[in-house]
Amino acid sequence: MPQSDAADDVDAQLDAIAAELYALPPAEFTAARNARAAASDPSLAKRVKALRKATVAAWTVNLLAREGQLAEAVELSAALREAQDDLDSAELSRLGRQRRALVAGLASQAVELARSAGVAVSGAARDDVEKTINAAVVDASAAAAVLTARLVAPLEAGDIEPGALAEAVGGSIPGAEVPPVRDDLAERRARKAAEKAVREAERLANEADRELARIDARQVKAQERADHIAERIEDLRRDLARLEEEASEATAKLAGLDEEHARAKEKSRIAGADADRAKRTLDTL
Repeated sequence: MPQSDAADDVDAQLDAIAAELYALPPAEFTAARNARAAASDPSLAKRVKALRKATVAAWTVNLLAREGQLAEAVELSAALREAQDDLDSAELSRLGRQRRALVAGLASQAVELARSAGVAVSGAARDDVEKTINAAVVDASAAAAVLTARLVAPLEAGDIEPGALAEAVGGSIPGAEVPPVRDDLAERRARKAAEKAVREAERLANEADRELARIDARQVKAQERADHIAERIEDLRRDLARLEEEASEATAKLAGLDEEHARAKEKSRIAGADADRAKRTLDTL
């Protein structure tokens, strides 16, 4: 077998193994990869062992690719490039809106697929999922990489260099151009997905508005209650200040009466003593 054919055969074997491994939940990847490396020919084992575990975001996009849900995004990519080539601003604007809705809808589907497979996708990972799908829509080489379902790291739209793709894909790197044929059916599917995404976004927005209205009403009631309590506290403080003043006055008055009582008591004692002496004098006469 010629050397180039042998290399192609090893690449094909590696890609097949990588596709199987990246279909597994991330938690099972490392053990399965090591087992496959141990069971492979020496020419392949080292490359299998070098396969990196996919991030949760990349694994989630791989799920979507294996489900065949990314075809519409790739079709839209070709339409977007055609509009750019033709400098059709109206078409660019329409496709731009369609792209954003489609990307958001596909990202939600990917996260739901991951959840159904028992893998939780964090907010940051979901952002990476959406960025990767968007990259596939606007960049042909990114689309080719994503459609392998062998991503190990997320992608982001921009100047995606071959080196970045090599780091982001487990196994061989596909050719940059995989141009699908644009047709009316593809547009209808893309539009349907976009409309569904819009309806879902509007539903969530309406729910958020209703929840905000409920919270606003509760906030108004809570503010009224807080104002009432504050007024009541102020009234009680004024009552307390008045009572403290009255208590001070009563204490002062009581002190004065205590002094008068003591004087009157002493006067009564002296008068009583004088009366006793007068009575004794009378008795002696």
